[in-house]
Amino acid sequence: MATWSHLGFQDSASPLMEQLIFFHDHAMVVLVMITTFVGYMMASLFFNLLTNRFLLENQTIEVIWTILPAIILIFIALPSLRLLYLLDEVNSPSVTLKAIGHQWYWSYEYSDFLQVEFDSYMVPSTDLDSFSHRLLEVDNRTVVPMDTQIRVLVTAADVIHSWTVPALGIKADAIPGRLNQISFTINRPGLFYGQCSEICGANHSFMPIVVEAVSVDSFLAWISSSSED
Repeated sequence: MATWSHLGFQDSASPLMEQLIFFHDHAMVVLVMITTFVGYMMASLFFNLLTNRFLLENQTIEVIWTILPAIILIFIALPSLRLLYLLDEVNSPSVTLKAIGHQWYWSYEYSDFLQVEFDSYMVPSTDLDSFSHRLLEVDNRTVVPMDTQIRVLVTAADVIHSWTVPALGIKADAIPGRLNQISFTINRPGLFYGQCSEICGANHSFMPIVVEAVSVDSFLAWISSSSED
């Protein structure tokens, strides 16, 4: 069972990721039904000994197998378009965070607060404790409040990177000279891990992302102490 659990998505931590998982399940149901039907028809053709030497055409079935795939595509396309608009929607954000990709680490700026910015480097394997994740732990986590609309402005200082956190259902390219914008809400506390998912150089695999979701009160206490420092 442990092996099978690694084949699916991470547990959702945002409404966007929930919708992505729902759409995946919807598309998989359609694909399984099509595969089952086509497999049954192929098997019946292999094992059916009946033939009709004088059958030249059948307009009815040709119309059916032309229209039916179009209807199936509509049932897949409409939820997909809805999801694309949801992913691009930016509701009035309560917190704005700027993520800047470097070779090979991330730096963060909290634009709504004075002088709150820091670099986030991967913790070397030699410095990890027994509860940390190798190649995923960072020295400075990105702290955000849960149940709050967060906007992240993503850019890069050198080459193209990609700010990706699978549990939140977000991924945005960090491009030098350009600001990309993503928005999300985290609906439960916890640590959510991600990595740069753009091949950005020799140490591409060593610039992880850790988002820590806390209560609003804990976030305000953290941001106050960070501002004082």
